[in-house]
Amino acid sequence: MDCYCGSLKTYSNCCQKAHINITDAKTAEQLMRSRYAAFVKADGDYLMASHHASTRPIKEKASIVKWAKYVEWIKLEVLETTKGTETDTQGTVTFQAYFYEKGKVEIIYEKSAFVKENNTWFYLGLSK
Repeated sequence: MDCYCGSLKTYSNCCQKAHINITDAKTAEQLMRSRYAAFVKADGDYLMASHHASTRPIKEKASIVKWAKYVEWIKLEVLETTKGTETDTQGTVTFQAYFYEKGKVEIIYEKSAFVKENNTWFYLGLSK
């Protein structure tokens, strides 16, 4: 099965690795792609684990999962990556995520900030 993130790899050779062990996301982009795949799968546990503790929306977990199940995910487009390599400790990824909601296509456009701590990448939130 192709990975949900659009990498052209199989899910088992791509985002599933990070879903099993978050440290398998070696770059900010890999973590962002794995988070998109987690939205497609409505995997709230992974979405919380991959979200930095300082900005983690624990109280919204149930509503995030409910929404992720409600919409129909179409595709992810990575538009730009700044830093976020295996040797960096921070980076940004700009992307568009397409989904159907209430009969029409919607697009999330975001420039996300990521930070690496203890060899693990985390999503911080919107980049400033």
